[in-house]
Amino acid sequence: MCRFVESIKLKDGVFYRLQLHQQRVNKAFEAFYPTEEPVNIVKTLFQTVFPQKGLCKCRLVYNSDLQSLDIAPYVRRDIRSLKLVETKQESLPYKQEDRTEFNAAFAQRGGCDDVLLVKDGLLTDTSYCNIAFYDGENWCTPRTPLLYGVNRKQLISEGKLVEKDIKATELMNFQYISLFNAMIEFGELQLDVSAIIS
Repeated sequence: MCRFVESIKLKDGVFYRLQLHQQRVNKAFEAFYPTEEPVNIVKTLFQTVFPQKGLCKCRLVYNSDLQSLDIAPYVRRDIRSLKLVETKQESLPYKQEDRTEFNAAFAQRGGCDDVLLVKDGLLTDTSYCNIAFYDGENWCTPRTPLLYGVNRKQLISEGKLVEKDIKATELMNFQYISLFNAMIEFGELQLDVSAIIS
């Protein structure tokens, strides 16, 4: 049976983007368990004793019901270089626990810290992050990522990101790439596009 995961940011006792995480859980239930009541993230988290200080990652695994909830301190990986890698992965509106295809792509990073995935000539994501590119005026994010992240959705709704198709051959049109996800805020992890290796 397919299992799904939500990684939720907890900083100094505050959970981030819970409504958007719940919307993504609801999409998984609509697709796979339409007759079941979706896992209630708020109820689940607030029935748990959680740290009031520091940065933690709350990993919630579920299928038709909750399978596990782990809360652990979070330390961001150091990313200084990205390797362009082709993928055939399907874009999904929910986050599956099975990372086989992401791991296979990550294994092709060579001497780089992570991969920048390319599908049908278009840039999508890294192995763990959504991406945005700065063209000197706007921050642009791929219109069709492999994973529709909650942070990405919030940034688009706030008008901070513009969705567009970005070809791998157009990298020279941009100055910077920003990597972000549920745990990493936009602007925290930014690289010059020269750090991307083909």
